Amino acid sequence: MLLSLVLHMYSMRYLLPSVLLLGSAPTYVLAWGVWRLLSALLPARIYQVVDDRLYWVYQSTVLFFFENYTGVQILLYGDLPKNKENIIYLANHQSTVDWVVADILAIRQNALGHVRYVLKDRLKWLPLYGCYFSQHGGIYVKRSAKFNERDMRRNLRSYVDAGTPMYLVIFPEGTRYNPGQTKLLSASQTFAVQQGLPVLKYVLTPRIKATYVAFDSMKNYLDAIYDVTVVYQGKDNKGEREESPSMTEFLCKECPTIHIHIARIDKKDVPEEQEYMRRWLHERFEIKDKLLIEFFDSPDPERRNKFPGKCVHSKLSLKKTLPSLLILSGLTAGMLTTEAGRKLYVNTWLYGTLLGCLWVTIRA
Repeated sequence: MLLSLVLHMYSMRYLLPSVLLLGSAPTYVLAWGVWRLLSALLPARIYQVVDDRLYWVYQSTVLFFFENYTGVQILLYGDLPKNKENIIYLANHQSTVDWVVADILAIRQNALGHVRYVLKDRLKWLPLYGCYFSQHGGIYVKRSAKFNERDMRRNLRSYVDAGTPMYLVIFPEGTRYNPGQTKLLSASQTFAVQQGLPVLKYVLTPRIKATYVAFDSMKNYLDAIYDVTVVYQGKDNKGEREESPSMTEFLCKECPTIHIHIARIDKKDVPEEQEYMRRWLHERFEIKDKLLIEFFDSPDPERRNKFPGKCVHSKLSLKKTLPSLLILSGLTAGMLTTEAGRKLYVNTWLYGTLLGCLWVTIRA
């Protein structure tokens, strides 16, 4: 019985982060909504600066739990610049935690508020946040034939014209790699063969559309592309490729180490024509695949479970995350202490979600 209780308590380690992060959502969206109204007659640039700061507050609260709370060890390889830049972030996709890894790198460049995502279209229906992400600069896209290139170009060019700082996160595989989903991997490899491209083992064949449109729309505004390769190393990792942790498993401290390899590619080294970029993007994923094969399958034990090159253990200071946690939780607690505040809180959840769904429906 005692063992069952211990196991139950261990599995509930994700509960506190989940309650605080979801529970503070109405507070955050309400604060953003007030600022949106107040800034309606101000220049877009002023609105964006404050919105980016608000986003920093929420995302650094997220990082408090995903880094400080879990105690995960972050190992960085390659060349992550210290200063923030306007970039496109391209990474392998294997877990819901991948979105947080982009934050992990961005905060180390003081660019956390500038992170914006290219998201699957169905995520626009998320309560409260579905609408907000598009307001912050996120781009919702549909797959394959339904991909709306015109809308994506229009949105990105509007951000460029407004001088919006850009840390645009794209996962070119389009869906998460899972070593247990053999049908998905087989379909990806078949597609590569049909396109005359090398077959990949530990990543899926990348799709070009979102990456090409993003680069083509912002090429005169960008500084570089970050090619990021991520491995989640679990407690019982024996050098084999396993399913990556979910957010719940990660918050239960099932992943003690994240290995992150960063290659900074200057924009002048990226081909501009779509067909050449298609080949270039696949070559970048061939490099990722070789890194992952070496990580998991190298015949030399000394070269397994790490990326080649110098490794830096990067620890995030509480000074960058704890103040945001205290601000958000304090504001939320203050709202819930009064009857009027509780009513506002519930109405924000309810009507904020309904208005957000209505907004994305109109914009669709």
